[in-house]
Amino acid sequence: MQGIWTTERIRAAEDRLLAVTPDGELMRRAAFGLSVHAAEMLAEHTGSVSGRRVTLLVGSGNNGGDALWAGAFLRRRNVAVSAILLKPERAHGPGLAALKRSGGRVVSLEDGPQWIRRADLVVDGIVGISARGPLRPDAAALLEYVSAPVLAVDLPSGVDPDTGAVDGPAVVADRTVTFGALKPVHALAPASCGEVSLVDIGLRLSEPDLQRLDTADVAAAWPVPGPDDDKYSQGVVGVAAGSATYPGAAVLAAGAAVRATSGLVRYAGHAADVVRGHWPEVIATGSVTDAGRVQAWVVGPGIGTGHEGRDVLRFVLGRGVPVCADADATTIIARSPDVLDARDPDTPLVLTPHAGEFERLMGSPPGADRVAAARAAARKYDAVVLLKGHCTVVAAPDGRALVNTPRGSWLATAGSGDVLSGLLGALLASGLDPWLAAGAAAHVHSLAGSLAADDAPTSASGILGAIPDALRSVRSLTS
Repeated sequence: MQGIWTTERIRAAEDRLLAVTPDGELMRRAAFGLSVHAAEMLAEHTGSVSGRRVTLLVGSGNNGGDALWAGAFLRRRNVAVSAILLKPERAHGPGLAALKRSGGRVVSLEDGPQWIRRADLVVDGIVGISARGPLRPDAAALLEYVSAPVLAVDLPSGVDPDTGAVDGPAVVADRTVTFGALKPVHALAPASCGEVSLVDIGLRLSEPDLQRLDTADVAAAWPVPGPDDDKYSQGVVGVAAGSATYPGAAVLAAGAAVRATSGLVRYAGHAADVVRGHWPEVIATGSVTDAGRVQAWVVGPGIGTGHEGRDVLRFVLGRGVPVCADADATTIIARSPDVLDARDPDTPLVLTPHAGEFERLMGSPPGADRVAAARAAARKYDAVVLLKGHCTVVAAPDGRALVNTPRGSWLATAGSGDVLSGLLGALLASGLDPWLAAGAAAHVHSLAGSLAADDAPTSASGILGAIPDALRSVRSLTS
């Protein structure tokens, strides 16, 4: 897993390292790594490094100092470097001196636009991880002249480092170079950060605040049948979804459970005939009371929020097996929390709300800090909460949290959530830890969405069809 640390923890680690490091050494170490990435971007964009033009947008903090020192290093490679100082009186002194000694140019704020227009690369060193809120007007005005690729120092200026929120003018980077450790912004604001590169500066950090699964984690977690397995030992998942009005929810959720390599899928609901027609391997019945034994339930997509839906949810929660409660099930829980009385306190529960469903569950929207919001909901409901959105956040009642950074926005389509719930139910039936199951399902779900988009405009059916390719991709990358 990739560890991610809050800025408070990172600043404390930096202070400890600074106390035992010669003055200025840490900044020069970071800046040299930054200059290497800047040269790579120049080569990629223009075909060469020597003779190219870089413009630095320099604020008053250490990120401005990093940019100035990186400019000095780039001068050694015969790069023409100009620095626009947004607050000249507060510019980093040693970095500015180093740039001037190297032959770099300092230009006024008024002359800045022409140097930005000429640049082959723009380096964003406006603000650092201590800053909050959008860019101020003078900095925001400079961004209007940027057409070259942008390299951000540590984080894109104007984007909140701990939540990834953008509340006004902010930098959109093509690449972000960060130092020592990943920050939440790098996982929660991929569209702002672009490609994220990590430069090791020797920080020593303990347990991370947030995690992100990598391909190896997902491959190791996903169940693969062995020589002694049968259809029951691989996990039997029950799907209570769909209705006469919304049969598609049943088809998508049950189909995802099948394609996630469940040993057996049992469907219960009004769409039994439709599900059988699409998935002949599914054992389909008309009622949850007739479904037979399962090792996990998926409940909610398309079941409705009336009396019958409540009865279905209450029955499922009382079976003593893990439950993925999605869509209408989350709304039922929000409106009729007494249905949770049917649940044994030790029975694992995963809630999968989108922002609107989250607001119903918690009484307020997730807000800017989606990680904190998911953790609060997990504590309130003693459940794993998978908070849907552009970046999916998964929180457990014990405080563990992970984020799935998407591959584009291909999952924003009707029925996509039904596919995710089927994937998740299959992993719960296999016995996987619910928090890890939710993270792994989100990872494969987003990969399937990306693969589906390669062939056609994305639809839930396309995402469902791409699951086998997504799983093959996950396994091949670790074989």
